[in-house]
Amino acid sequence: MRYSYGLTSALLVGGAALSLITGYPAGAQVAQNDEGQMARVVPRAGAPESFADLTAQLQPAVVNISTRQRIQVQAQSNPFAGTPFEGLFGNRGRGGSTQQPTTREAQSLGSGFIISSDGYVVTNNHVIALQGKGEVEEITVTTTDGTEYPAELVGNDAASDLAVLKIKAPKAMPFVKFGDSSQARVGDWVIAIGNPFGLGGTVTSGIVSAVLRNTGSGSAYDRYIQTDASINRGNSGGPLFDMQGNVIGINNAIFSPSGGSVGIGFAIPAEIAAPIVQKLRSGQEIARGYLGVQIQPVSGDLADSLNLPQNRGEFVQGVEPGQAADKAGIRAGDVVTKVNGQDVTNEQTLSFLVANIAPGTRIPVELIREGQRRSVTLTVGKRPSDEELAQSQLFNNDDNGTTENPMSRGGGSDALATTLGLQVAPMTPRYAQQLGVPADTSGLVILGVDPGSDAGQKGLQAGDIVTTANYRSVGSVADLEATVNQAKSGGRETVLLRIQRRGRPLTYVPIRLR
Repeated sequence: MRYSYGLTSALLVGGAALSLITGYPAGAQVAQNDEGQMARVVPRAGAPESFADLTAQLQPAVVNISTRQRIQVQAQSNPFAGTPFEGLFGNRGRGGSTQQPTTREAQSLGSGFIISSDGYVVTNNHVIALQGKGEVEEITVTTTDGTEYPAELVGNDAASDLAVLKIKAPKAMPFVKFGDSSQARVGDWVIAIGNPFGLGGTVTSGIVSAVLRNTGSGSAYDRYIQTDASINRGNSGGPLFDMQGNVIGINNAIFSPSGGSVGIGFAIPAEIAAPIVQKLRSGQEIARGYLGVQIQPVSGDLADSLNLPQNRGEFVQGVEPGQAADKAGIRAGDVVTKVNGQDVTNEQTLSFLVANIAPGTRIPVELIREGQRRSVTLTVGKRPSDEELAQSQLFNNDDNGTTENPMSRGGGSDALATTLGLQVAPMTPRYAQQLGVPADTSGLVILGVDPGSDAGQKGLQAGDIVTTANYRSVGSVADLEATVNQAKSGGRETVLLRIQRRGRPLTYVPIRLR
């Protein structure tokens, strides 16, 4: 036995030595070709001796991007309300809250790359997007030689997290081109160039760890190139290059419990980014397909209960009234397995497939209903804006109505937010479905409540429906504004709202104006 172990060790060492000398993997399988020669399986181009030459060519086209923003923040309650010290903290309202929101300056830092000699720049939308309610005052692009250029926003798209900027360059700018990310393979060498932590031009290298990685976010573009090239905060919007100097990805996010790189970074594939960038650059609308369904993957216990394979198809939890799926007869409980001839999988989600089909296109959809395979043909609808989608999902919380503070979501009436502490919107069939009320329900849906307002103190919450104000029906935001204005002009300090909440009787609630 001792001799046998020693022989095995010698063979492994010998195999390793053979691999180092010949450049071929130890133990690789070989086969005879037609001419009797030995055909060896070898990797594509191996590790370069240095990335320096490639970096020198590419780095001048990579830029740093900074923004200056002025945003509004919710006024904080005065902790000394009701004490002799409360007057030291400026204008205050009832309950110790300040009357007006305050503004503060914010900055963001990221990366980008030039795609044309006349100064078009690509970056992530979240690099230049507002951090809250307010406005972007300034966008600055800094090149590798330290030259700063003011930039204007040409177009941005929140769904794909892409944005295009334009700088007025006094000369032709160095630029890079998109490559074909569909040809990327796991194990290919890549380099990332960007502005991590605001340090300036930084180059890191690694390999493609996975292609078409789904992170489980459920978004229409949850489909990334995964890499172990070091990506950190500030790398967002920077390019991921292949060894030919083509941009095959736009660095977008990292997975990290610590906030720093742990070798799991995600880049938007060029095959997704390039067409969207071209539309943004030319001022075209980004119109995406939409079915109007709430879905979840077929995995775990769900797959077992349906007696279906894991991760094949997506389960329909709900169907929005009047949308494409509803019109085609798709029901809750169906499993969509194929869209327009393409299988629905973890790598090709239903959201991704449909989003990339032009609205108005008629397509076949295959599904399973109660164990039986069916096929329907439908006309793809137009995907609502992210804000509309967020509002439609606002009430998908537990029955106690606990939500994040939605006052920062925007929308609604600024006047009502100031006087009542409420953000409201007219009732729609989508809201009615989310709230579990009849489609013909009228009134205003509360989208958000300022917790420091009288409405917040009296328990109003997102998802409540305002049916009347001072005994008058309110079918629009203007109706409620008119009632509030009439009350104020009459010297009244409150309005009487009638509130409908799911599972509870209609209730009158007097709300103080502020």
